[in-house]
This record gives sequence, C-alpha cells and structure tokens, in this order.
Amino acid sequence: MLKPRRALLPVLVLKSPGLEAVPKKSGSQNRRKSRELVLKAVYRGMLNDSELSQVFRDMRDDPDYNKADEAYFKHLLQAVTENLVAIDDKIVNFIDRSITELSPVEHAILRIAGCELMFDLTIPYRVVINEGVELAKVFGGTDGHKYINGVLDKFAADVREAEVKAARS
Repeated sequence: MLKPRRALLPVLVLKSPGLEAVPKKSGSQNRRKSRELVLKAVYRGMLNDSELSQVFRDMRDDPDYNKADEAYFKHLLQAVTENLVAIDDKIVNFIDRSITELSPVEHAILRIAGCELMFDLTIPYRVVINEGVELAKVFGGTDGHKYINGVLDKFAADVREAEVKAARS
C-alpha cells in the first residue's frame, strides 16, 4: 500500500474516453481523499498490473475510504484507467525526461490530474493543479511538487487554452 513520502510508479489498461460530471458530496466525504485513494490505486496498478475490480475491492480496506467520496473515487479511477494511453501521450509533451524515468508517484499524479484536465471541464484547471501539487507534497519526493506544478501548468495551457488565457488576462 502506498504510504506518504515513501513512494515510487509504470502502466495500466485503456478502454473508452471521457469523464462525466459526478455531483460533489458534502460532509465527511470529499474529493481530496478520493484523489488520494485513486493515487494509491493507480500506483498499485502500475506496480502489480492489478485488475480494476480487485483494486476497487482492496481500496475499501483503506482507512481513508469512508472519508472519501466513493462515487468520485470509482469514477476517477475508472476514467484514469480507461484513458491511460491518451493521458500518457499528452504528458510526454510536457516533461523533461522519458516517461519511464518519472518517479512512479509523480507519474500517477500526472495521470490523475491529466485525466481531470482533459476530460472533466467542470473542475477549474487551477483546482486540478492545486490538487496535484498537494498530492505531491504528501506522497512525492522532496520538491516533487514543484515539478508537478510546472508540468501541470503547461498541460493545462495546452488542453484548456481558453480557460488559462482568460484567467491570466
């Protein structure tokens, strides 16, 4: 299981594109915890080449599962899994090394944020970048959050050009 500040991540499986909007839940269930669980699941899938159904079952044992927005967790994990090739094809345009040389944690974070940037326009790009940076601060290496921020800034400017230009003017 992925633990904060001790992590490292390679490849899952592609099916169909797109993310549909999932309504936010309030209270103790939140999307940040959902993203943390997706990070753990994507990381695990990359290391173990696990089936998605098994990953869903295993994540229910995580102590943070009840704090997360379960619907968003399932939705985001499935979207990342189904769109891995498209996401990775976009990531390579914004990194300064081979995708295989990325830290597995950073790769997983870029996949999650990339999925949200590409397929869920209901989440403002600044929120997606901030969430990616926060995941990197908790689970990534020292200063990994700076790298994530830089890559996601370029990624957002490419896939959400109008939104980024409007925010910067």
